[in-house]
Amino acid sequence: MALLDQIPLSILILAALTLGLAPFLPEPHIWEKLKMLAAGELVKPIDWFDLALHAAPWLLLIAKLVRMALVRS
Repeated sequence: MALLDQIPLSILILAALTLGLAPFLPEPHIWEKLKMLAAGELVKPIDWFDLALHAAPWLLLIAKLVRMALVRS
């Protein structure tokens, strides 16, 4: 948790909006992978790896926001 506390919130927001959504057209890549997951079409290892890479910034951002909310309470 100490490592998460050291990462600035602004960096996580920037990472989520750029790396987490890239490429932006025709639709964000994370959205495409989540639709594939919901449809049961996420079968290749490269697709799982791609999902993990695009989801990581979002998961870190969510973890940071939850941690900040819990520390303030």
